[in-house]
Amino acid sequence: MNRSSRLLEHGRVWLDWLKTREPLVLLAVLAIVAGLWVFVEIADEVLEGERVTLETRLIRAFRDPDNLHRPIGPVWMEETVRDITALGGVAVLLLTSGAVCGFLWLARKRRMALAVSAAVLGGMLASTLLKQTFERPRPDVVPPLVTVHSPSFPSGHSLMSAVVYLTLGALVATVVEGRRLKAYVTAVAMLLTLLIGLSRVYLGVHWPSDVLAGWTAGLVWALLCWLLIRLLQAEGQVEAEAGRTPAGG
Repeated sequence: MNRSSRLLEHGRVWLDWLKTREPLVLLAVLAIVAGLWVFVEIADEVLEGERVTLETRLIRAFRDPDNLHRPIGPVWMEETVRDITALGGVAVLLLTSGAVCGFLWLARKRRMALAVSAAVLGGMLASTLLKQTFERPRPDVVPPLVTVHSPSFPSGHSLMSAVVYLTLGALVATVVEGRRLKAYVTAVAMLLTLLIGLSRVYLGVHWPSDVLAGWTAGLVWALLCWLLIRLLQAEGQVEAEAGRTPAGG
């Protein structure tokens, strides 16, 4: 089969896949476009130094007004938030995604394992590049409750938790049956991502716009990876989920 024939075959398979999942794919594409627009708008405001006064108020809302070293809430809240924020740390995310990829490899879904690995590592690279591009200083309006070293924008914890947990949640949702189970898995992934992002503001190490931009960029990356994986499954280049066969197969 020559190159032109292969391209036509790929196009036919992708078109068949799109026809069977058109509403879902359309929603994903719209979410990606909307996410990119939101990220650009936030980045533009960050470069112009806008909304710092409002963001300062939001950060200080999590602290005792008489003692900015002390966060609001009961005495156990600070340690609990530290535990939550650790779920978005590089070590935890690499261990979690590595364990899932190891399972996929042993389950003879090795191309899927490689695809998930590429999605996670690509997200980490994107986070690093974005931070180095904007080089926004960390907030200095309250004493930080954890040690940080990298630039502030976007929040790496928010971005990478969205990439890892939403991607893994989407994978699990494809192998469970019933809408309730699928909705539950998706909701848990979204809740983890939400709590991790909020914990960064509570700890005083990120501006709220850093977190919002991280969520947005992570969601866009996760959706792009999901679309690519599904298209590769349709072509038979990545193992299809249980109970389904590639389009045209």
